[in-house]
Amino acid sequence: MFGLQASGAAASWVVGRMGTDAHLYDDPDDASIPTLLDSRFDADKLDALKRLLALIAQGVDVAHLFPQVVKNVASQSLEVKKLVYLYLLHYAEKRQNEALLSINIFQKDLSDINPLVRAWALRTMAGIRLHVVAPLVLVAVKKCARDPSAYVRKCTAYALCKLQDLIPEETAALEETVDVLFSDNSPGVVGATAVAFNSVCPNCLPLISKHFQRLCETLPDIEDWAQIILIDIILRYVIARHGLVKDSSIFASSLSLESQGSGNSVPGNGTCGTISNITLLHNYIEEYSGCFDREGDKISSSSMTSSTNNDVVLLLKCTSPLLWSRNSGVILAAASVHWIMAPVEQLKRIVGPILFTLRSSPDATYVMLGNILVFSKTDPSLFALFYEDFFICDSDPYQTKALKLEILTNIATESSIPAIFEEFQDYIKDPDRRFVADTVAAIALCAQKLPSITTTCLEGLLSLVFYESSICKSVHIDGEDAVLVQAILSIKAIVKTDPASHEKVIVRLVRSLEKIKEPAARSLIIWIFGEYSSIGNIIPKITPAVLKYLAWSFTAEVLETKLQILNAAAKVIIHSPEEHLNEFKKIMAYVIMLAACDLNYDVRDRARFVSRILPHCRIDLKGKDSSCQSHNEDMFKELANHIFVGKMPSAYQVSNNYRIYLPGSLSQVVLHAAPGYTQLPKPQSMELIHRTMETTIGVGNSSESINSDAESGSSTYDSGSVYDSESEGGSSDRDAAGSNKYSNDAGHSFDHQNDSLVHVYDTSVDQGQTARDVEENFSSLISTDLTELISKSALETWLDEVPAEPVQASMQTSVARVSLTNHSFDRKPKLHTLLDPSNSNGLSVLYAFSSEVSSVSHLLVCVDLLFENVSTDQLADITIKSEEAAGSEDGLDQTLEGSARVPTIVLDKEIQLLAPQQTAKMVLQAHFHHHLLPLKLTVFCNGKKHPAKLHPDIAYFVQPLLMDLNAFLCKENQLRGVFEYARRCTFKDHLQKFEHINDSTEHTDRNVLVAQSLASKILSNANVHLVSMDMPVTFNIDDASGLCWRFSSEILSTSNPCLITIVAEGHTSEPLDLTAKVNSQDTVFGLNLLNRVVAIIEF
Repeated sequence: MFGLQASGAAASWVVGRMGTDAHLYDDPDDASIPTLLDSRFDADKLDALKRLLALIAQGVDVAHLFPQVVKNVASQSLEVKKLVYLYLLHYAEKRQNEALLSINIFQKDLSDINPLVRAWALRTMAGIRLHVVAPLVLVAVKKCARDPSAYVRKCTAYALCKLQDLIPEETAALEETVDVLFSDNSPGVVGATAVAFNSVCPNCLPLISKHFQRLCETLPDIEDWAQIILIDIILRYVIARHGLVKDSSIFASSLSLESQGSGNSVPGNGTCGTISNITLLHNYIEEYSGCFDREGDKISSSSMTSSTNNDVVLLLKCTSPLLWSRNSGVILAAASVHWIMAPVEQLKRIVGPILFTLRSSPDATYVMLGNILVFSKTDPSLFALFYEDFFICDSDPYQTKALKLEILTNIATESSIPAIFEEFQDYIKDPDRRFVADTVAAIALCAQKLPSITTTCLEGLLSLVFYESSICKSVHIDGEDAVLVQAILSIKAIVKTDPASHEKVIVRLVRSLEKIKEPAARSLIIWIFGEYSSIGNIIPKITPAVLKYLAWSFTAEVLETKLQILNAAAKVIIHSPEEHLNEFKKIMAYVIMLAACDLNYDVRDRARFVSRILPHCRIDLKGKDSSCQSHNEDMFKELANHIFVGKMPSAYQVSNNYRIYLPGSLSQVVLHAAPGYTQLPKPQSMELIHRTMETTIGVGNSSESINSDAESGSSTYDSGSVYDSESEGGSSDRDAAGSNKYSNDAGHSFDHQNDSLVHVYDTSVDQGQTARDVEENFSSLISTDLTELISKSALETWLDEVPAEPVQASMQTSVARVSLTNHSFDRKPKLHTLLDPSNSNGLSVLYAFSSEVSSVSHLLVCVDLLFENVSTDQLADITIKSEEAAGSEDGLDQTLEGSARVPTIVLDKEIQLLAPQQTAKMVLQAHFHHHLLPLKLTVFCNGKKHPAKLHPDIAYFVQPLLMDLNAFLCKENQLRGVFEYARRCTFKDHLQKFEHINDSTEHTDRNVLVAQSLASKILSNANVHLVSMDMPVTFNIDDASGLCWRFSSEILSTSNPCLITIVAEGHTSEPLDLTAKVNSQDTVFGLNLLNRVVAIIEF
């Protein structure tokens, strides 16, 4: 029987594989593939190509068959041609020279009758990604943009994205092609063009102007994922052209925070769990400060438009049908448009579609709930009637449950709170105790929002405390301690709103101290007792007995409880009346005596501190009168009151995880500015863009002007606009003076007396072996090909299959290389404008990033500030504060270090007085929350506030990592593959130096000057260590091909190594083609650092 079952299963397996190519994966190399490739029959070639692709899928390297495969690209069979194209795309980068031989076939296929062949040929040409082929691909793209087939035009749009990386200098031509494709009548082409627009020219919004109406009309017919991109484009266009709608939801007076919560809630207070519209706009719009009036709480009327505007009406009309799309992403994108631009009366139309998406996959549900959370925090009434849709299901993951709980607390009202509390009673019985703790916290938030249910909530929480304490005492269950602690925290938050009316609750908590054994819970109760020991009539009567109990149990407590006992005793003495003072003094002296002998040094330090700061304790401990120190009594009392009885923080700390990014964006999910995140453009900024475009030549230049005007948190390393936006005319003298000051402080020298200046190696290797080594080295560093060193005319001759001159002679690699590792370079950091004197009463503030490493925290970046008074009056009380830290007294931000807290900014001093024409220097240590987003600062001078933005420089988010060449190469080999990122650029700075060389220095080695020029520029703009500069020995003094610079660094936040390698090609008399490469385990950081290095080289 078992044999029959086995044979039957095998037969079913064979039948299931009949008619498929799955058998090729069993033994793909069972036939002679080269013989089949050379066959006259297309069926044999097709079988061989299928076997080759099966081998590639299994990870086998079949690049040695590249010539035999490429010659079949001219086959008339569509199936063979398509498989050859796939093979060619896979190995074109590895076998670049052979791939170039097929360019003529591709150009021929671009004129084929079959549109599929034309599209495949274009897609393959663009996918080869060779710089030498890029001009030919650009010509093909311009030709195919007007192809009669919509499929070919769609492939043309996707080819633009690949060309943007290969030839960024041809941006004008690419934008012209985008303009042509936007005029297409095919919805598929328009959708692909929207993707190309985001890649080629995302800031060229004037390009959308003449196509806006057609794009809105075509929007419903575009494929789903392209709809999301096009919705974002037209939304940005409308805001940049007309501004925000003045009667939209985020500006409506009905959504003010005063009307959202109870009578005792105030705007900006987190007790009601709301987000103000100012907070949202602060993160939604770039150049936020320029859109608001002087008071900063109202948007300028000049930046707003009416909901009856034709473009606004058309935008809302074309996105309304998409609210019922089958794609959750499209629904969210359309809802985001209505959330930002729709009037209040039309906003309710997004509720139904959004709630419908909650029935989709768990991932889509989580993303949608994160955006609903923002909507409910800003406008709780929007979802108040649909609270039942946010009840928890058993199948929901924990993250979804937590979001639903937070939404329920936001939308709870007097009418819905009974049903919500009934649900909460079931949630408390859930086996997941972490979710139970979140439910308990939600009960406290509801009680703070709705004062009418405070008594009910407190009774329920007290019952839960007593129940959990009995459970924890009898049996230990994972998570029960967290529930108990959270219940007491919730009681503490509710009591803090009105302690006098909740005196009995405090007494019941204190009486339960003997039953509660959890240290964290006991510490919380002791804190509550000490904080409110003088409130009401009952608590002062039981204070002596409670204090005696705490002193009796002091030695048996854990560290945190002992510290709270000391603090509570100090508070009791500060508030105690005269009749109980002596008794409390004796108890306090006993507790301090026990603490002074404790094994933990924290307890001993706290006891010593309390005994010194409280005058009563000093008398008892020292046993002598302190009348001689009576003049210090008032000072010590004031200090003790400030420490122990100071102002308490707000009842609800604003979470750092606020979802304050644009709805539907990745940043909204990951809770930080993800790479590629861009804010909405400044309202009504289109006029400025048009004026900028009129003064430039071509669309490409205008795109750079737009980038230079932007002050958003988007990445600007490609254009370098953030770093080069300072005025060169009016501040050139100040910049020069500042540069001289910084060059002395930041000099970077690699002088070692024991090291020789020149190292010659590999002299014993023969010419052929050396050439192979150099070729392997280059192939591992960069994506190059032999023909990149040939002129354009020679390339065209070669592609036309006409014999050309051999290039081996010009490409001969030298047998020896010179390594320069001991030259001295001066760092001259570039100064940027932080505060312009025309806007700050004559105070000029320049900044430059410093190579120093912060001694406070590894997350801080050191910045040198240069203050100058260019006015005729004295300036006083000059200091800088961070806007992010304005909400807290100590200006601290929670970081990823757990309980560690890192200051947003740290200043080494404040400037009391600055005379006219006087300068002063200050060191600022800044904590950037993201290496792309600027830090918003406020400069105070003469009692006035001046907003400023400190743009981060990722090149100073690293510190030099000292290593030799062998260690560098070893670490580089460990960071290959996905940890390696490369990009091409052009270097021209050496040409200016050659123009200033006089006759006396005509014999100066030009390669050395090039090497020094680039190394000095990198070291002046990045905090890295120069490992080596390799210069190949050549008989042509003008040949700079093979120059190689290596820099090493260490990321400040993660301590992971980050290696930079730069290789040059070309002649010293011309701009050099450089290939920059970064090796780093941190992918996002490495890519952004690579963009910054390219920006340093080119600008």
